[in-house]
Order: sequence, then structure tokens, then C-alpha cells
Amino acid sequence: MLPIIRTRRLILRPRDLRDLESCIAMDSDPEVMRYVGGMPADPRTHAEWLVRRIGTVFPAGLGYWSLVPEENPAGFLGWVCLIPADDADSRSPAEIGWRVVRQAWGRGYAPEAAAALLRHAFGTLGLDRVIATAHPSNTQSFRVAEKIGLAPLGDSDYFGEPCKLYEARPDSEPVQPIAPIA
Repeated sequence: MLPIIRTRRLILRPRDLRDLESCIAMDSDPEVMRYVGGMPADPRTHAEWLVRRIGTVFPAGLGYWSLVPEENPAGFLGWVCLIPADDADSRSPAEIGWRVVRQAWGRGYAPEAAAALLRHAFGTLGLDRVIATAHPSNTQSFRVAEKIGLAPLGDSDYFGEPCKLYEARPDSEPVQPIAPIA
């Protein structure tokens, strides 16, 4: 079971099937999907894939969290994940990722949530390395990664797609520290 993680403005709760329609709506926005493979070709197939992904059992402490605003716990702002990485050399134990609905872009939700997951990865789980990937043109994701302390490692060919690769280690320092709530 994943923990519920709270930040100053967000509740990160384990993603479940009640988030399905919100995830489908978010993934139906061409701007949201611009750098992550584009629009799903078949909505029904995409919904079935989401149901399977939501039901995936990851190793303890890893998975997907839905972002909900503290002031509206029924709301949906997107998701963050900390999942097993499948990089070619298998040295990385986890990959961090994020996706936020377009209406919430520019408000700092992605770095706030991702920073909380990094604290979970290093503090709670004791991981020694977390990676992130971003499309070579996705400057918004570069900023999120660097803001939370991930260092650029250069270009990569992750799952056959060109990308920028980032990493963080427990001693990484975020550019702008994002403090957890007490």
C-alpha cells in the first residue's frame, strides 16, 4: 500500500479507479500529450491500458499517486509516479515522472509533488538513485527535474525514443528547496 503524502498545497494519494475518467480527460488534451507519445490512437484501448496500469502492483513503496488540491480533495490535478526503471543497464532502481492537467500548469504543482516523492524515495525507501526522462523538446519537464535536484546526464535512447536523462541521488540539492509540511 502506498502512503498518502501531504505537501503544503497537495495531497498525493494512491491512484485508483476513481481517477480513471480524470486520467482519460487529461490524456485527451493534445497539449498534455504533446511530449509523451501524442494522443492515444484509440480511446477505448487507452482506457483499457489505464485500467491495467492503475491495477499494476509495483514493489513496496513504488507506484502512482494522484495529485489533489488540499482545499478540494475531490479534485484532480494530475499524477506523479515512482516506478521501477527499465533502463538498459538496470542500475537505476526507480524512475520518477509527472503529468498535470493543463489548467494547473505554471502553478508549481509538478515540482511540489515530485520533490515530495524524492523525499519518499530517499528518506522512506532508502533508494540510492532516481532517474527521470523527458522528451528532448520538453523544456517544462527539464525545469521541473532541475528544480527538484535532478541533474542532467545528457541524451539517451530510452525505450527506443530519444530523450534527455536526469538523475538524483540522496545528496542532490534542489535548486529551490521545497519544504514538506510539518
